[in-house]
Amino acid sequence: MAETAQMISSLVEKARAAQKIAAGYSQQQLDDICFAVAWEVYNDENIKILAEMAVEETGMGNVPDKIAKHKGKVLGVINDVKGVKSTGCIEEIPEKKIKKYAKPVGVVGALTPVTNPTATPASNGVSILKGGNAVIFAPHPRSKKASAKAVEFMRRGLKKVGAPEDLIQIVKEPSIEATGELMKQVDLVLATGGSAMVKAAYSSGTPAYGVGPGNSVQIIAEDADWKDAVAKVVLSKCFDNATSCSSENSIIVEDSIYENVLKELEEAGTYVCRGEERKTLEEWMWIPGKTGHRSINPAIIAKSAEDIAAGAGLKVPAGTRILLVEGVDAIEDDFFSLEKLSPVLTIFKYRGFDRAMEILIRLTDNCGTGHSCGIHTKNNDYMERMSLQMRTSRIMINQPQAPANGGNFFNGMASTTTLGCGTWGGNITTENITYKHFLNVTYVSEWFAPVKPTDDEIWGDFFRRYE
Repeated sequence: MAETAQMISSLVEKARAAQKIAAGYSQQQLDDICFAVAWEVYNDENIKILAEMAVEETGMGNVPDKIAKHKGKVLGVINDVKGVKSTGCIEEIPEKKIKKYAKPVGVVGALTPVTNPTATPASNGVSILKGGNAVIFAPHPRSKKASAKAVEFMRRGLKKVGAPEDLIQIVKEPSIEATGELMKQVDLVLATGGSAMVKAAYSSGTPAYGVGPGNSVQIIAEDADWKDAVAKVVLSKCFDNATSCSSENSIIVEDSIYENVLKELEEAGTYVCRGEERKTLEEWMWIPGKTGHRSINPAIIAKSAEDIAAGAGLKVPAGTRILLVEGVDAIEDDFFSLEKLSPVLTIFKYRGFDRAMEILIRLTDNCGTGHSCGIHTKNNDYMERMSLQMRTSRIMINQPQAPANGGNFFNGMASTTTLGCGTWGGNITTENITYKHFLNVTYVSEWFAPVKPTDDEIWGDFFRRYE
């Protein structure tokens, strides 16, 4: 215990020394750091190495998609921070005589998931550095080598622009004990990963940003371009073997187009598991632990559909990309209503939009409250109803959920790999976590002649309506 605490203290001490230097940097210097670091985890040679290491070490996902994820996420983040003020006076409100000055938060402890061990530190690292902060990454033990390589590349970028390399560090031998100690000693915690990790971050006594569990659901309405909708669902669900918490776990399809959607899915490489096959797949995907409680089988996470089928003892056609099961009315009692982190999809049929909303609400309240959902439609009334009724932080319209939630060049969402889910998901914010979440802001207020409203200006309309 003492040895672990000392190891973490050594990292934090070096981080504080480096961060003290960065705190005095100009905006140009901070921007140069971001560009230099981002390039090291964006250029083709380096991200190929990172993608190959991540797949080899974790056994999750696939190399081409991890390369694409790196390219998209890092480019998106650097595009979002380019030209943005993050030090000194960042905003002035003349009519209120208010000025806002940005300061660093200090040393950030960033916990990274096994499902995304290189793109997460790459994109989060740029956001953290933008404010003149230092970061210490705590990787998952099963992905420590890949995450360490990403940090090595990023430190190389710091060196190129003459910045202290200890602005970016990593816990080389991660453990629950080491991560817990890191969270106690830093100024801010960023937890991207499972629910247990996020709860630990919020219980650490240190200010923290965390994420909630995912269970993204898409409605495909009767007026949807269902061919386009299916193509987007397949793209999203298959990407990197569904390592993303934003991958669709269920789709809710209107009755009149249900068979068309099902046929289109099958033509795109989907295999439907019915009857005993459904039961067999469930027993393989959720296995009992030491206490007898059934939870997701680690052996299926981010594996290909063919590998999952083989593990379950199911025979599927070569080239199968998605395993599909039909949903049941007993949503809360069905394992297939949960987050699956694999190319396994559940499909529901509905008649009338009220029924679609009922299924959607029950699915997300059962698992994934606050995370995200979406719809394929042109009907503004459907969009409005979802917007008003859903306890969710993101609603994607006519988009593939996984690449859309965390920001993309086809929408206006902020680029990130860390998605806040609000109080619904046990988080402090509903926002996509970006550079602005790693800034302290000082408000400078000047005196001006009082501008005080009259009682009638405040309550007049109210009392006139209730007299």
